Amino acid sequence: MALWIALASGFFLFLFFYLFVITKIAPKTQVKERVQRLRRPATLVEQVRFESENLNKPFTERIILPFFHQIENWMIRLAPSRIYEMLADRIMRAGKQYIWSVNVFVCFWMISSVAFMVVMVFFAFYVKHMDFIQGFALALCALILGAALPVVFLDSLIAKRRKSILRQLPEVLDLLCVSVQAGLSFDGAMAKVADKMKGPLIDECTKMLRDIRMGMTRRQALTNMAERCRIQEVHLFTAAVVQSDRLGVSMAKTLVVQSENMRERRRQTVKEQALKAPVKMLFPLAVFIFPALFVVVLLPTVFSILRNLGSIGK
Repeated sequence: MALWIALASGFFLFLFFYLFVITKIAPKTQVKERVQRLRRPATLVEQVRFESENLNKPFTERIILPFFHQIENWMIRLAPSRIYEMLADRIMRAGKQYIWSVNVFVCFWMISSVAFMVVMVFFAFYVKHMDFIQGFALALCALILGAALPVVFLDSLIAKRRKSILRQLPEVLDLLCVSVQAGLSFDGAMAKVADKMKGPLIDECTKMLRDIRMGMTRRQALTNMAERCRIQEVHLFTAAVVQSDRLGVSMAKTLVVQSENMRERRRQTVKEQALKAPVKMLFPLAVFIFPALFVVVLLPTVFSILRNLGSIGK
C-alpha cells in the first residue's frame, strides 16, 4: 500500500508540474523567443555576441530565476487578494518586507508542505506492516506539519521583533527627551538617535524620517510608523507626539511625560512577569525535581520495609 501511495504522489506531482509548464511557461517562452529574435541585432557579429552573453550567464539566472518568477506571477493571479494582503501585513510586521515577498513566502510554504509529505511517503514505503489508511494519515499529517512550520516561523519572528521594540522603546524615549531638552528639534533628535543606535525600532524611526524627507507630513509618517509596528506603546507615543504638534504644546514636556509613562509600564510588565514565574516553575518542579526527591527520601524507607518483611517471612 505504501508503494501505491508513493506512486500516486509522484504521479500527481509530475502531472501538476507538467500541466504548469505546458500551460504557463511554454507559451510565454515561445513569445519571448520571438520577441528576442525581432530585437536581436542585424549583424552576425553582434548576434553571436548576444548569444554568447546569454550562454555565459549562470544557470540560476538562465533557468531557475525565470522559473520562480513565472511561479510568482501564477500565484499572484490565483491567490485571493485577502490572503495576499494578510501575508504582506504579517511579513511587514516581521520586518522582512524588503527581504521577502509574499510570492517567495508562498513558494517556500508549498515546498515545505510537499517536501514533508514526500518524506513521510518514502518513510511509509520503507516501513513494513503499514496499510493504506495509516500511510495516507501519515502523509496528511506531514502535509499539515509542513504547511504550519513556515507560518509558525513567521509568527516567531513577529513576536521576537515585538519584544525587541518594547525593550528598546524606553531607552529611545529617554534619548529623545535629552536631545530635545538640549535644543534639537524632534526630527533632529530622532536622526541623532537613529545614527547612534541599532535595532528594529531604530529601523522604523529611520523609515519615518525618510518619509518626512520625501515630502510626507510628520503626522502621516508617525501614523504609518505606528501601523507598521502594531504595538500599543508605540501607538501611544506617536499619538502623543502628533497631538503635541497639533496643539503647540512643548515637545520636551510631552517626551518627558511619555518617557515616565513608558518606564512605569515597563516596570509593571516586569512585576507581572515576576509574579508569573512561580506558576511557570511548577511544571519543571513536578516533572524533574519531585521524582528525584521522592527517590532520595522514600527509596531507603522502601528498602528497609522490604528487608523487614523478608526477615519476618523467614
